[in-house]
Amino acid sequence: MTKCLYCFADMEPCMSWRTIFSLLPQELVCDECRQKFVLIEGPVCSICGRPGIHDHLCEDCHRWEQQEGFQGVLLKNRSVYLYNDFMKEVLSRFKFRGDAILSEIFRTSLQDARKRYFPQHDFLLLPIPLSQKRLYERGFNQAKLLAQLLDLPIIEPLTKLDSEKQSKKSRIERISIANMFSLKNSHEVKERHIIIIDDLYTTGTTIRHAAKLLKEAGAKSIQSLTLIRS
Repeated sequence: MTKCLYCFADMEPCMSWRTIFSLLPQELVCDECRQKFVLIEGPVCSICGRPGIHDHLCEDCHRWEQQEGFQGVLLKNRSVYLYNDFMKEVLSRFKFRGDAILSEIFRTSLQDARKRYFPQHDFLLLPIPLSQKRLYERGFNQAKLLAQLLDLPIIEPLTKLDSEKQSKKSRIERISIANMFSLKNSHEVKERHIIIIDDLYTTGTTIRHAAKLLKEAGAKSIQSLTLIRS
């Protein structure tokens, strides 16, 4: 008898010849929890992946593409899940209450998304870094844990500067703030194709600030894969 990794309910093992003789991953969450995760499907913004956008670009991306220095820095973002009440609680346990093992729930869905949206094999993964203060408080970088679920090389050329949490800022304030990163190793990114990895895409400020530095350092292309789209 196994237990759901999130709610700890008992789960009856589903045994079949297919599961016995295949490499299918063991289920980590129960049916009830699994049904609360909502995959992003249907039309999305061509850049940021916001669902429900039929007219090419959402308002945020249109604003970003008009802002000096940010035109074209991010080729596209794709996210796996919608940000609903259940995902909000899962993310809170994962990030803020130290339940790092929850990242394993998303291994298969993240791998499937990477293969679907970024099928080439010459990408480098760049997890969004935390500031030293935040890393000390949390004990781990959630973006790096997610990146480690994928089968691609990981680089860490960026440093996160200490600043106020993005969640405390309005959408307009997030878009207009100074760059929150510095680049320590430009040689790692020059002429490379990069996928930025993060847990949550909201306005795109974090990812676009990182992408701007990478583009200025000579990266050939910058895209991103995020677990959740708010």
